[in-house]
Amino acid sequence: MSRLLAALFAPLLLIAFPAGARTLIVNANILSLDADGRVERYAMLLAGDDGRIEAMVPLGGREPPLKPGDYRLDARGATILPGFIDSHLHLMGLGLRLIALDLAPARSLDEALDRVRRHAARLPAGAWVTGGGWNQVRWGAGFPTAADLDRAVADRPAALQRTDGHALWVNSAVLKAAGITRATRDPPGGRILRDSAGNPTGILVDAAMDLVRPPPPGALERDKALATALAHLAELGVTSVHDMGVTPADWNLFRAFGDAGRLTVRITGYAAGMEAADDIAPLGPTPWLYDGRLRLQGVKLYADGALGSRGAWLKAPYADEPGNRGLRLLDHARLRNLMSRANFAGYQLAVHAIGDAANAEVLNAYAEIAPAYGSGLRNRIEHAQVLDPADIPRFRALGVTASMQPIHATSDRTMAEARLGLDRLAGAYAWRSLLASGALLAFGSDAPVEPANPFLGLHAATTRAGWRTEEALSLEAALAGFTVWAARAGLADGRAGRLVPGAFADFILLDEDPFQVPLDRLKDLNVRETWVAGVRVFQRGAGAATPWQP
Repeated sequence: MSRLLAALFAPLLLIAFPAGARTLIVNANILSLDADGRVERYAMLLAGDDGRIEAMVPLGGREPPLKPGDYRLDARGATILPGFIDSHLHLMGLGLRLIALDLAPARSLDEALDRVRRHAARLPAGAWVTGGGWNQVRWGAGFPTAADLDRAVADRPAALQRTDGHALWVNSAVLKAAGITRATRDPPGGRILRDSAGNPTGILVDAAMDLVRPPPPGALERDKALATALAHLAELGVTSVHDMGVTPADWNLFRAFGDAGRLTVRITGYAAGMEAADDIAPLGPTPWLYDGRLRLQGVKLYADGALGSRGAWLKAPYADEPGNRGLRLLDHARLRNLMSRANFAGYQLAVHAIGDAANAEVLNAYAEIAPAYGSGLRNRIEHAQVLDPADIPRFRALGVTASMQPIHATSDRTMAEARLGLDRLAGAYAWRSLLASGALLAFGSDAPVEPANPFLGLHAATTRAGWRTEEALSLEAALAGFTVWAARAGLADGRAGRLVPGAFADFILLDEDPFQVPLDRLKDLNVRETWVAGVRVFQRGAGAATPWQP
């Protein structure tokens, strides 16, 4: 039991700095960005005893006076940046992936099956094999099948999510238990992949995944997952997240962590649809709880599926599957009804749209509800991955934020070319075009679909790994996307994303200045320390913090 408690409360053990103390950080290279993404440099930072920044000392400025009980930290020349804001991830999904079967590292079908086989051997007899992260594109192959999965585990049910969360790979035991046969019809908004004879192959796309109900994780497993995710994010320098798809069970766990003082990352929650929002906070967004650590602010909706599973809704058929334009997950009336309900209740909208048809439809819907609700809620499109170039100016015109994940471009580039064809890439992953049009960008990781490491996102945004570099961004713009612009997208401008007096004292220490290393080395940078509300929540190396003496 002692080991279990140590694991569950590990984040608390990381907070090795006095709470409620004024802390002056000196001997540092301090960088922040203004609202336009321009770099600001400072010599010292003073965090107040209320968890907010009390003062930023300009270059050449004098050290502010301290008093007994204050602390002074010599940063030993470290670079300090605002804490990263991940504007799109799935917090519980990340935690569960970190503690469960992870197929993301698998580079072939055989390697994935070997991982499944070894994981299954550690489970009790009859227990479901669950997990995910597989991506057939990385294997250089087509979708795997139930027969493939049977080779690794045939004696018990196995259900494994694709890396994007939009497809489920199941074995024959699951197909039999769920009654999925040749006669089973595709559900609205979903697809059962079939062989040439019409038999299910073992891949269920989008709404078809709901035909299978694996047992949910237990309370201790969920507690461990959240604790693991928070510790992981602190190690990566992420101090705030926009959690997409919060369920009532998630919310209750977040509240329990907040009550126990275990929230080491600020969570801006977006409910998993209007039903979840009604269950959690039927009267509208919650206030900020736990001194700005938790809020239910918005509602997440889905307009289509994902490109990798050919569920993204396109204006023209897929280049590698003629006749298929993807999946429209909400019809015209239903989409507008849900969007209107959310905005009427004061919820910010975050609508998943990947294909160009889905993005156009969501923009059309925003245009229709704008006269009633305006643009003050800063409604968003999540991913905005494949756009008709003609739709790019509409983001600014409608005040819609493009919430994007730069690492998708470097992960998807080969697959995107196959799915779309070279002639339809002009509006794909079009960060620079959106920025030039005046649209607001906000960046995230989409973890666990991709790694949560923001430095991988900075590297992808600035280099695109050499792919369609005309859409690459400057480092200033990329960093703004993960800080000040992400804060604005989350309605937290002035509270997070910048190092300015009055903002939360959320910042990170690095051994190197990102602006002094080659762009290709951005992905290799590491965080030395992470601070939230003026308290250190992660420390990689030794830190010399000493009480100030008069």
